[in-house]
Amino acid sequence: MSRIGKNPVAILKGVNVTVDSDNVITVKGPKGELKQTIDRDIKVEVKDNKVEFTRPTDQIRHKAMHGLYRALVNNMVKGVTDGYVKKLELVGVGFKASNQGNLLDLSLGYSHNIIFEIPKELKVATAQEKGKNPIITLESIDKQLLGQVAAKIRSLRKPEPYKGKGVKFEGEILRRKAGKSAGK
Repeated sequence: MSRIGKNPVAILKGVNVTVDSDNVITVKGPKGELKQTIDRDIKVEVKDNKVEFTRPTDQIRHKAMHGLYRALVNNMVKGVTDGYVKKLELVGVGFKASNQGNLLDLSLGYSHNIIFEIPKELKVATAQEKGKNPIITLESIDKQLLGQVAAKIRSLRKPEPYKGKGVKFEGEILRRKAGKSAGK
């Protein structure tokens, strides 16, 4: 069995998990509601405050789906109770970030500002302290969407390996290069 798939997902207090006849799992909690369609081969059972997943065979595809859907439902349960937070740091002279509602205005050293529209499911906040790099904070109950939006913002100006300028995740360790004077 899949090591991840065989572990049941514990349903925390205040969370309600239901499974439709179309294999759609709905997770409701204090922070919101999430839905996920499960492959028809994977069987889902909710019993004793646990969600259990079973697969029909030991095919590679079934093994992969078994662990995948267990992990997705676990992330959904954690999301509707605690939520997820990602922080991005803007490293570079003159790099700025501001937001009005869900519109993110980024100044990343290009000839123009970049206006990025954040999906309504996410909350965005920007902070700029004197002497520190600007920080963009993204919050959501959907881990998948949060990671996708954070990766898209990072791709607008990836950190370069010589000075480290660009948009990076907070705590991300960059591989730095020495530059041309180091070779002499």
